[in-house]
Amino acid sequence: MKNIFCSDWKYGNVILYLTMLVCFSLIAFYNLSSGFVMSSDSVRFSRWADELIKFNFNFNEFFSIDRAYHRPHLFFFSVPVALISLCKVLFVNEWQFAFLLTNLLLVFLSLIIFVKCLLLTGVRPILISLTLPIIVISIDMLTWPRFILSDIIYAFLVLMCVFFVIKIILKKKINYFNIFLIIFLLSGCRPSSIPVIFSIIFFTLVSNLQILSKKKNILFFLLIIFTSTPFILGLVYSFIEINFNGIPKIDFLTNMVKTGMIIHDRPNTWVDVPSNFFDVVYIYFLRLANFFNPYASGFSMIHIVLNFILTFVVALSILNWFFLQSFIKNDKIFLFILILSLSVAAFHSFILIDYDWRYRFPIILPLLMLFPISLEMFLKKIKYN
Repeated sequence: MKNIFCSDWKYGNVILYLTMLVCFSLIAFYNLSSGFVMSSDSVRFSRWADELIKFNFNFNEFFSIDRAYHRPHLFFFSVPVALISLCKVLFVNEWQFAFLLTNLLLVFLSLIIFVKCLLLTGVRPILISLTLPIIVISIDMLTWPRFILSDIIYAFLVLMCVFFVIKIILKKKINYFNIFLIIFLLSGCRPSSIPVIFSIIFFTLVSNLQILSKKKNILFFLLIIFTSTPFILGLVYSFIEINFNGIPKIDFLTNMVKTGMIIHDRPNTWVDVPSNFFDVVYIYFLRLANFFNPYASGFSMIHIVLNFILTFVVALSILNWFFLQSFIKNDKIFLFILILSLSVAAFHSFILIDYDWRYRFPIILPLLMLFPISLEMFLKKIKYN
């Protein structure tokens, strides 16, 4: 039994890849048996895909439509629209099912990248095998692959971003082509890619600072980011109110704050209407904290339990990392993933935290990556003691 947890256990890779196949099969079976889902955004993507096909995939002409509507430029939706267009051209009436299969293919590739990232960091295969079933019980992974939306594409690109950054950390060399490519694809996937792009740039600027060579400084740095974010968002809110009040496409950013909204369409989470700057800061603080909240009154018991399991695993991983000795490469990986998570949380705290926490989904796999890394640290501590 002891040999199972040895780094060179001969059956480790076999168990890992068998586990990965089983876990993917369970995710695929659940989503396929549930069937694809079309939301209001799916209908909009479908309409845009029809336009792109009509223009023979001429993106210049495609970008010229809908300019009268004050939405972000259509470039920021071009990646999912292009994939839907291809599905429509190649599979005609079965395009939704083809897109569902494409999503599942991206889920499979995401699992491969997840495993590859951890193997690169030196995590033994058996520990990765123990982590993969936790992905399967993620409610989000059992929900979003069947939606005709950009979520799976975006989550895949976010994981690719983590993969490229880990390679930068390990090789101590930046591959600018990979970074520019992933930033371009992220930008073309959805407008809310801003915090992910910011995380890549910000991490490359701060990761080599000498002050962040110690773990306690990293944690202190992250706590400063977390506690200062509501004040920064409050200042941005005040700036918008003073300089851009009355502009419809900007007012939506502040109108929800004025009502005390925390989670969209969940009035039980709302607070009193803010009357001063500190009330606004308090709302943003609640939003930031609630972005990671596993509980909602409308969730089923099984949904809440599974969410709490994921939250506990991530919290335990961070605690293990802080109290156990680790290599600088692990510290930097934790730093990047936590900066990524806080950036995404801060962005959506300012814009909107959706009813079903949809925008939390892309950072789940990066956060779960922390668990096997912390387990590897724990086993090495036992070995050397």
